Amino acid sequence: MLSVQIFGIKNSQVTRAAERFFKERRATIHFVDLKQRPMARGEIRRFIEQFGLTGLLDNEGTAYSDAGLKYLKLSDAELLERIEQEPKLLRLPLIRATNRLSVGHDENSWKAMLTAPAR
Repeated sequence: MLSVQIFGIKNSQVTRAAERFFKERRATIHFVDLKQRPMARGEIRRFIEQFGLTGLLDNEGTAYSDAGLKYLKLSDAELLERIEQEPKLLRLPLIRATNRLSVGHDENSWKAMLTAPAR
C-alpha cells in the first residue's frame, strides 16, 4: 500500500483535494500542517533539489504579493526563512511518496506516484 506525506495547510482547498485524492485510492496519509509545524530543512531541500526554490514559491498568491516578494531581491536563505514563517508562500501541497515528489495541484504526478513500483 502506498504511503504519502502531505505538507500543507488544513484549511487550504488544494491540500484538501490532495488528501481526498489519496484517501479515495486507499493510500496511507501522513499529514503535516505547516501552520502547526514548519517543514524540516532537510525535507524542504529535497523539494528544492528537484524543483528549485523559485519552483516552490506561489508567485501568483496573495501571500507572495503581500510579503512584497515581487519587488524584493532576497537570498535563498532569506527566502527559506520567509517560507518557514509563512507557508502560504509555497505552492501547496507538497507531497512525497518514497522518492517521488510533487508540488501544487498536480493529479498527473499523483497518479504516477500510485503506479510507481514500491521501494
